[in-house]
Amino acid sequence: MIKVALPNKGVLFEPTIDLLTGCGYRVSKSGGQLSSIDPESNIEFYFLRPGDIPVYVANGILDVGITGKDFVAEKRTEPKLLLDLNYGGSRLCAAVPEDSPIQSLEELPKLRIATSFPHIVRAYFEGDRVDLVELEGAVEIAVNLGIAGAVIDVVDTGSTLRQAGLRIIGAPLFVSNAALYAHPGREVGDEVLTLKNRIEGKLVAYEYMMVEYDAPADVLPEATRITPGIESPTISPLQAEGWYSVKAMVRKREANRLMDELYRAGCKGILLTSIESARI
Repeated sequence: MIKVALPNKGVLFEPTIDLLTGCGYRVSKSGGQLSSIDPESNIEFYFLRPGDIPVYVANGILDVGITGKDFVAEKRTEPKLLLDLNYGGSRLCAAVPEDSPIQSLEELPKLRIATSFPHIVRAYFEGDRVDLVELEGAVEIAVNLGIAGAVIDVVDTGSTLRQAGLRIIGAPLFVSNAALYAHPGREVGDEVLTLKNRIEGKLVAYEYMMVEYDAPADVLPEATRITPGIESPTISPLQAEGWYSVKAMVRKREANRLMDELYRAGCKGILLTSIESARI
């Protein structure tokens, strides 16, 4: 049985549960529950603080974990990256009071800085000596309480910082998203590979749709040029002579444009359908 670490709270929690449930795993958390077993899949899930997951996975206490790349960088551990996931995007940004004269990141070392990511911050400023106040949470309040002149914190929309009277300066110090990690050497185990393949299949389903349509023989070459599919489209003759049914995977972001092109080319009965999961 493999042991998998999952975020126990925060912006990563619900998307991670939804992803794994969509992959066919039985995983749920209620109250202070610390673990959940899916006996049919031979897997046990542990609900941990996102920042602690890299330590458990890198040291081999747990086999696999899903957490943010920023937490892995901050812990300076080396679990093996298996997959980038398409959620949990965030930026580590610097912010100062609205009336502060500070306008750039280069000026920040003049101030005491509050942050929950001291290692990332020190690595970013390298040779510059920075005076840091290390906090576990609610970093944005540090300026108002007078213990720091600036903050460096994880930002989604920036609304929390604005509500605290702060403005973002400069580019993000670090850009993060959720990712799947494994303890080095364990990424080749059957259950780990199954987990990875299922998640990959779900990620493909998020990105692609299936298009189906009928095309007359004289339009077929142009239609299949528009929708070449992954390897090639599936083409079947229809009962009506000279007509063919075509099926192909297309990227979601291009689906409606391709539908327009197919219609203009002379195709009929054009359908777009969602994909639950796919292996390509």
